[in-house]
Amino acid sequence: MLLPTLPICQVTFAAIDFESAGAAKGKTDVPIQVGMGQWSMTAGMGEQFVSFLQSDRSIAWSAQKVHGITVADLAGAPSLISLWPTVKQFLGTAVVVAHGKGTEKKFLRAFPGHGFGPWVDTLLLSRALWPSWKDHSLGALCAELGLAEKISALCPQRSWHDALFDACASLCLLESMIERLDLAQKAVEILLQPDQSRWFLDR
Repeated sequence: MLLPTLPICQVTFAAIDFESAGAAKGKTDVPIQVGMGQWSMTAGMGEQFVSFLQSDRSIAWSAQKVHGITVADLAGAPSLISLWPTVKQFLGTAVVVAHGKGTEKKFLRAFPGHGFGPWVDTLLLSRALWPSWKDHSLGALCAELGLAEKISALCPQRSWHDALFDACASLCLLESMIERLDLAQKAVEILLQPDQSRWFLDR
């Protein structure tokens, strides 16, 4: 059976987040850290994975100011391509979650034809659910919903703009949305293309 037609309570969700080197003039951005986590309504929070990523690109000062990752952190790190078995293990049979999925989908093009999905974007969901809220960033949403302490317990000694922390935050946010709207028995497809029309009216 196709994942979108299954009840939410029967599927595994896997969140992924990348931190990047930042834009450089005339060059495309590159990932320098990846974090992944799994969650389901039956098993709760599951496996986690995080790794710095090999890069031949210098880290832009503006990006380093956000996530704090330095060139020294990347010493001896694996390439994203070499992590294919791990990425496939986490995402291959799951509904994939990200907050603002564009960046994650872009960097996953390193694996042509990977077939990961369907995708749930918690940014789009939050705009549909709370269109009048001024800030739909991941940190602001989790603070508003009282999730920060839970996320910190899941990812000790990590914080915002760490790839694992943000991936787990996306899962906690999704869990909160599902519980608040009593969606457990609804098909996954209800999460995939949320109606943002009310949010756009406020812009």
